[in-house]
Amino acid sequence: MGGNTEYIAGHGYLSLGQAVHVAQNSEGGVDQNLARFLETKLASVWAKLNAQPTSYVLPPDEFALLNYYRTRFGDNEIVRSATKRFWDNHKAAQYFCLAFDYFMRSAFSRDTSGDGVHGVHFPDIGPLLSLFLSKSAWKLCGRTLLYIRRWPLVCLSLMLIAISQSTLAALLAPPRNLTYTPTLSKLAANESSVLECLQVAAPVPNPAGSCQQVLMVHTFAFSYGQPFVAQYAPPDCEFNHATFNFTVTSAGRQFDRLALMFLDDTEVFRTSTAEPTRDGIIWSYLKDMSLYLTLLKTPHKMIFDLGNLVDDTYTGVWNATLTATFYSAEQTFHPADVIVPISAQRSGSNGSSAFVVPESRALSSLKVPRNAKKAVFSILACGQAAEEFWWSNVLSSDTRVFGDDAPLYGHSPFREVQVLIDGELAGVAWPFPIIFTGGIVPGFWRPVVGIDAFDLQEDEIDISPFLPRLTDDQLHTFEIRVMGLDDDGNGNAILTERIESNWVVTGKIFVWLDSGINTVTGTVPTLRTADPLVKLQSTRHLGRNGSIQSLDYSIQVSRRIDTTATLYTSHGAEITSWQQRLEFSNSGTLDNNGNNQRMRQDTSGRECSSSGYVRTFEYPLWVISAYEQRPGGNLTIDGMMGRGKDVDQTSDLAPSFRGSHSKNWQNGTASYVSIPAEKRAYGTGATEQFFTLTGINDDPHGVLQGATNNATSENEAYEALYRRHVLAVNNSIVYNDEEIGCQHEVHSWVAIPDNWATMTQMHEFASQHSRALLGRGPH
Repeated sequence: MGGNTEYIAGHGYLSLGQAVHVAQNSEGGVDQNLARFLETKLASVWAKLNAQPTSYVLPPDEFALLNYYRTRFGDNEIVRSATKRFWDNHKAAQYFCLAFDYFMRSAFSRDTSGDGVHGVHFPDIGPLLSLFLSKSAWKLCGRTLLYIRRWPLVCLSLMLIAISQSTLAALLAPPRNLTYTPTLSKLAANESSVLECLQVAAPVPNPAGSCQQVLMVHTFAFSYGQPFVAQYAPPDCEFNHATFNFTVTSAGRQFDRLALMFLDDTEVFRTSTAEPTRDGIIWSYLKDMSLYLTLLKTPHKMIFDLGNLVDDTYTGVWNATLTATFYSAEQTFHPADVIVPISAQRSGSNGSSAFVVPESRALSSLKVPRNAKKAVFSILACGQAAEEFWWSNVLSSDTRVFGDDAPLYGHSPFREVQVLIDGELAGVAWPFPIIFTGGIVPGFWRPVVGIDAFDLQEDEIDISPFLPRLTDDQLHTFEIRVMGLDDDGNGNAILTERIESNWVVTGKIFVWLDSGINTVTGTVPTLRTADPLVKLQSTRHLGRNGSIQSLDYSIQVSRRIDTTATLYTSHGAEITSWQQRLEFSNSGTLDNNGNNQRMRQDTSGRECSSSGYVRTFEYPLWVISAYEQRPGGNLTIDGMMGRGKDVDQTSDLAPSFRGSHSKNWQNGTASYVSIPAEKRAYGTGATEQFFTLTGINDDPHGVLQGATNNATSENEAYEALYRRHVLAVNNSIVYNDEEIGCQHEVHSWVAIPDNWATMTQMHEFASQHSRALLGRGPH
């Protein structure tokens, strides 16, 4: 099958044009699988038209889709204009419109497989008509497909562990149908096409029998302090799972922006934007929301906060569509009975409920249900502004090492997010270093964005050992703090809240109730939470003239946390515990008056709960960057980077797998040129990414415990679920190799862009000060 087709349950692999034809000829109405596919495509087409309302030319398959839904739009000016442009651009091809239906019918009549998997077999036809049938099967998107291979769908329960976030709270998702969506339709984009961006991640399950709601269609322009506000109402259908599809288009010039979504005062989704191109970008991200079933089954005020500013230079607005899909599937995990927000509680005034620290305290007082038997504290936190590149900071004693004219950000490159209950430390999170799409060198992140940039993940702490204190029907304080380190210049350091500005943080508590008892009691928790062990040093190297030539620095931090208590529930006495073992190291060198930096960081840890949850992780990161100010105010930045996120996660409640192992790695090189006189900036970049997701079986051979090094045993303990290898060069994906586990479905190809001979040409980005891009200090 061609690379433009998608698998639709009950129909096999269909292109968009084929799907529209099926819908047009379906007696008794369109089934939900096909309707869901068409609605998703329609949202994408509508977003493109809103991004380029006077210039976007519909390809034939999108025109057919829009025509199928024409009654929905009535006499809409954007649709009328798009229709006129379509016919103006296809006058020479109108003769073939009559032949279109003939060949479509011929194609369907030749499908004699009858298995619903192989789908439609096309007759041997010429390329012009094939344009109508499959715009991406021929060189219409500026690429040559050298290799495509697909295997039949053979495994409906592939993605048991597709949801990587919040497994401590929800544990592992049950097996269900997997929707595979070819990620890009314009994989090797040219300068006049809408560029499709993506985050490499495992596909999200999306089975049949769904119902949908469009929760938001909104344009974010001058939107700082003006979030989208609407009323959420549960759908009129039974469901025990849900997904959100977030689709965005933008055209022009604009910075990356942070977005937060709340149901009342509870944050349920945090994302960020890609930087647009002059001709426009589009992306869609599908997020599993089953973790929030308790909230989704009741009405709430929905607040979506995506702050943006538009002027004569930065013209990009964000045309956003949010669609919810609800469905029922075998449910093997029990969602939380209550979700309690730890936030600024501003929904009553239609505002974002995020805390901003250190400007304010992230503190809430609340009551925990008396019959709570399990409680998990979830944290969403990321650095912004002067704290966006916290991992590149220096020791506080070295911030003026290159003089007062070149100050650096301090408080060390170490950050710790703490959770305190009534003033006592309950646990910590050592954050993953998020890099947004304008970070370091923007050319790294187009069209493939950084790890987790479209879906910032949460950290979790099991606070069940504190329940004997919390189930007394009294108010208790919960606080989130973001800590750095201040040193005295002699190798001594202490934790400090006096970091730069700022971090955006919220929290929530997932609570499970004991229906067989009125009040859960227990013993006073035993806490072992000593201050972290810190080792740090820095060395200043002098030049011949006595000035500072370079700075070397290094820091190592380790921490142990142990909390234990006994709970008395309706099942008797139960010991509950939470343990953390964490290690951090960062070393680097700055020279050229602080303009050049080489740094390497590693964060690792092991966290476990008495519930059976175990998580081990490692976040390696290295960056080499240099910027140079040139005559006339022009500046250049060159960078290289490598970064990863490796996570092993296990739970005793996983129905088919014991847990999962994910490995995510990006590395690349990029350059950036800013020309202030023209209010323009340009860049190039190449980024490679490897992602794998593996299921961990019941481990009969003890592989996870290190009991054997036998390769056969290891193969039996691990089962491949998803793998992808992508290479992006200068706004184009030029290599993609993708495999979906037990479906044995491989999508592999190389795409050669039209501008391959001139791939060194620069692409436009939002112009920023070099210190803002690199986080070098105030500017």
